[in-house]
Amino acid sequence: MDAITLLGTALGLGFAAGLRLYATVLALGLALRYELLTLPAALKPLEMLAHPVVIGVAAVMYVAEFISDKIPWFDSAWDAVHTFIRPVGAAALGFAAFSEIDPLMRTVLVLVCGGVALTSHASKAATRVAVNHSPEPFSNWGLSLAGDAAVPAMVWLTMTNPLVVGAVVLVAMVAAVWLIRKTLRLLGEGLSELRRRFA
Repeated sequence: MDAITLLGTALGLGFAAGLRLYATVLALGLALRYELLTLPAALKPLEMLAHPVVIGVAAVMYVAEFISDKIPWFDSAWDAVHTFIRPVGAAALGFAAFSEIDPLMRTVLVLVCGGVALTSHASKAATRVAVNHSPEPFSNWGLSLAGDAAVPAMVWLTMTNPLVVGAVVLVAMVAAVWLIRKTLRLLGEGLSELRRRFA
């Protein structure tokens, strides 16, 4: 695989893991176990994800995440805890995926995986905080189900069309940074309003 294709793969894996780390590992593991995906030679180390123990642990954690993500405000607490877990998990996934390539390139790709995961996680968390202010639960459930559906699609595209995924993720990263900044500004304005009311 050339450097651009590897970069596209790192962007796709990082983005998917930032949204749903356990779903990413589970989707990859199941796809490899049932031979729905064929890995390029450079990514052969990912075959370890097809091990039944890895699939079992990922499945249990994904079920916990699936339920947690449907409960308004509890989903934000789950996201807060996973601010530390998802980027590290994505970096570990990248380290495993690229373990057989040049160490310098591997280090860059691992950093890309972790950094993109942090950005996609932060944008997801910011969106859910904003949506949690809605009095009805349906928008929250809709966003959560969209995330559940997006991850397997992202994993499949990453493994089959890494250049397309890389381009999509770069656009999504720009949108994510804008969304995070806007949400932080709105939260700041809300806190300022609360201070004025209680002053």
